[in-house]
Formats: sequence, C-alpha cells, structure tokens
Amino acid sequence: MQSLRSYLAVLLAAMMLVAIPAAKAADTNAELEKLRKDIEDIRRKLNQPAPGMRSSVDKVVDGKYGPNTAVTTKSGKLTVSGLVQVWYYSIENDNKGLFQNADAGVFDTNETQDNDSFAVRRSELKFTIDIHENVTGVIMIDPSREAISHPLVTANQGLFKRINNVAFQDTADSTDPRDFDPVGSTAAVSAVQQGSGRIPRLLQDAYINFHGVIPHHDYSIGQFKPAFGEEGIRSNAQLDFVERSFVGQLGDRRDLGIQAHGTWWDDRFQYWIGAFNGAGNYYGSAGDFQNRSDDNDEKDFSYRVLLRPLWKNECWGSIELGFSSVMGTKGESAGQLPLDAPVNGLNRNQSWAIRHAGWASYLPGGPVKGLWLRGEWGYIKDRNAPGTVVDVANVEIQQAGKPFVSTGWYAAAGYKISDSVFCDSAPGWIKPFEVALRYDTFENVQVADLTNQNHTDNFSTNVWTVGLNYYIKGHDAKIQMNYNIVEDPDIDNDARSFHDVKNNSFVVNFQVAF
Repeated sequence: MQSLRSYLAVLLAAMMLVAIPAAKAADTNAELEKLRKDIEDIRRKLNQPAPGMRSSVDKVVDGKYGPNTAVTTKSGKLTVSGLVQVWYYSIENDNKGLFQNADAGVFDTNETQDNDSFAVRRSELKFTIDIHENVTGVIMIDPSREAISHPLVTANQGLFKRINNVAFQDTADSTDPRDFDPVGSTAAVSAVQQGSGRIPRLLQDAYINFHGVIPHHDYSIGQFKPAFGEEGIRSNAQLDFVERSFVGQLGDRRDLGIQAHGTWWDDRFQYWIGAFNGAGNYYGSAGDFQNRSDDNDEKDFSYRVLLRPLWKNECWGSIELGFSSVMGTKGESAGQLPLDAPVNGLNRNQSWAIRHAGWASYLPGGPVKGLWLRGEWGYIKDRNAPGTVVDVANVEIQQAGKPFVSTGWYAAAGYKISDSVFCDSAPGWIKPFEVALRYDTFENVQVADLTNQNHTDNFSTNVWTVGLNYYIKGHDAKIQMNYNIVEDPDIDNDARSFHDVKNNSFVVNFQVAF
C-alpha cells in the first residue's frame, strides 16, 4: 500500500511538471495571438487612404497649438481661416489734384497720393464656430483697417471726389480755411506726416447664422456684407484683379441687420432678402455703414436674385445672371441754416435713396475653356451730407444739395492657362499664369452745378487695367500684377477747369490665404 501511494505521488508530480510548461506555452500562444491581432489593426489603420492631400506641415501641426497639445474648444467645432495681402505700388507723380485752382483759392494737392509705398492691404483673421448642427457663429477682424493714409491705387483721387477732398485757402470769398476728408486737402499732408487716415474699422464680420431648420433656407443676423452685386461681396482672396472696380467697391461695405437666403436647383437659383440699419448715405459723405448706431428711425431693405441657366456644362460652360437693390429713407430732423447750428436733431433732410447692381458672367467650355468674361453695372440715387460738395467755380460750399444719380459699369475678360485645353501640353512654367483686362468707368466726381448750387453735376473717371496673375497654390498663394491707366475728367470748355491729373499706377499683390 505504501509503495502504491509513493507511486501515485511520483506520477502526480510528473504530471504537474508536464502540465505547468504546457499551460505556460498556451498562455504564451494566446499573448502572441493577441499581439499579432493588434499589429494587424495598426497596419490596417496605417494603410487607410488619407482624406485628402496634405503637406508635411499639415501633418505636424494638425490639432496642435503648443508643444504636444491638442486644440480644444469649450463646445462645437472651431475653424480658423485668414488672408494676408501685401502690396507694393508705384504711382505716376503729379503734385496737383483734380480740383487744383490756386487762382480761385482752391487747394487740392496730389502730393500725398502719388508716393510709392509698401502696404499691408488686408490681414484678416476669421473664426467660425459650429456650436450646434443648426447654429454657426462668425467673427472676422482685419487689423490692417486701422488708421491709414494709403491711396486708392486704381484711381488715387478716391472712390468719390468732392469737397471732402478739397480745402479752401484764405481768400475774399472764403475767410475760413476748412479741412475735411484727409484726401487731397491740407489735412492729407498732416495724415501722411503722422501716419493717420481713415476711421479704423477693425471689426469686419460678427454674425450668427441659422441653417437646416427650414429646407433650402438659412438666416444671418449681425454685421456682414448685405447681398448686393457680385464683385463687392466676393471673397477678397478670389478677386480677378488687385483691387475691385468702382461698382465692386460700392458693394464691399458691411452693415448691421438681418438677412434670409434661399437656394434651389443645386444652387443654380438663389435669392436674398434683408433689412439693415443703413446709416449715413450711399455716397459715403456721412461716414461708413458698419459698427455704428443708426442715424435715423428707418431701415434699409435689400434683395438679390441670382440665376445660373447654364452651369458647369462640359461643352457650353457656365452662365450667371443677377440683379440686386438696396433702398431706404435717409436723413432725419432737418434743421435750419446755417448748418453749423442744427435744430432738433441730425439736420439732414429726409429723402428716399436707392441703389442697384446688375451683373453677368460667362465661362465658356469646349475649345475656349479657360476664358472668362464678366461685367457689372451700378446705380445710386441719394443726397450728400450738408456741406460736403464744392462749387469750384464760385469757391463756395453747397449748403443743401438735392438727391442726384450716379452710374457706372465695368467689363473684364481673362484667360487662365491651367483651366484651358492647352493645360496638358503647355510647358510647366507657363501653366500657373492668367492674363486679365478690365475697363472701369463711374461718375465719381461731384461738384455743384454752375447755375443752381443745390444741384450736383457728375463727371466720370475711366480706368483701364491690365493684369497678370501667377497662381502658386490657387487663390491660397498667388501673385498679382496690375497696371492702371487712369483717365480723370478733363473738361476743357467747362468753367471749373479740372486739372488733368497724371496718376497711372503699377501694383503688385502678394497673397496667402488659409
């Protein structure tokens, strides 16, 4: 019996010695299998295609704002975008302004507007937060809108040329020297000397957009560009030329209000309807629209309609047509003369003002693909603020001008090699180039009528622009070069005897957008 127990003990010990390594081996095999599965999962993830082409810089900084730290927001998805435009411009030298008439006591210098210079034209930072599937907030600032004294390079006499571009000297007719807007006047000299200029408008966009609630519609409320025209509301990064046309600049103005947008037929038919403060006037002589309280009890109403009867057709290309208007009552509580002693309010006669813009564009397909044609027409009917239009012939200030009409238009054409049928066969160095040509005209010069001072006469400035664009990475990185041939009003038989200013210009824009 004792020997049997000893045998069983020895047999049990032997079995344990065999089982332990076997168990360890099983555990090891399980761990190896798990490790093999993990490696396969990692390999599968690494082999998945990227969502899009990304540079090595994108991969390094993705989701980072500091060393090894992810970007986070309190709630929602934040998108940051921006635009940097650095200009160099050279303007033909002419020391006299358009209204220069020293014998009559009118001082209109061009010395401040013809200096060659570098300029940071735009430095936009835009923050878009998708806080909810139906709600988006947008804030955009542009620090380069701080007080500056750079001229409008396409026509350095200004978008509007009137008394706020003129200062009277001491004469028998005008014993009180007056300096208004710092363009062309004695104030312009001080502005350039001190580096000052326009009123800063740092805050550009600040609005909330509601979408996805009512099918085909979204709604915006806050400060933004009212939907007016085509070139004016186009992204600053996607302009065909260094600067907008006269008509385009009229649409490049922000206001405070609310706007509804509807889109149908795959965005081929769209409309906008809005209500805005509409402070000041459409001629800009009562200040800008944006970031200010209203100066009257009324509101401006706007609409815009866009139709694309032909769109992205391989053979025939794309056609876009559109029309828009903004209208409203301007002025409040007109007082009595003299204008420097207003009675009961803002001392501006009420008047119905309206502006229109119509446009058309055609991007053909087939053998002429790469060619584009665009044009836009603009119309304004409004009155200027009191005391802001000059009677050059009599060296007096227009006291209470009546509403008047100004019109203008532009036509432009271009050819982009990378979009053409020659893209594949063209040498690599020529593919990024685009050539462009524009004719631009607008009634921007405003002076009092020779016989009725309360009436305003208009004269047109014409600008020919020749452009060459080089796309490094589309609109995100490009260089634009423009030469502007400027034809100011030159009325030989008119008693006002405008000076024919020599102010052709060459402008280069270096751009990065992200």
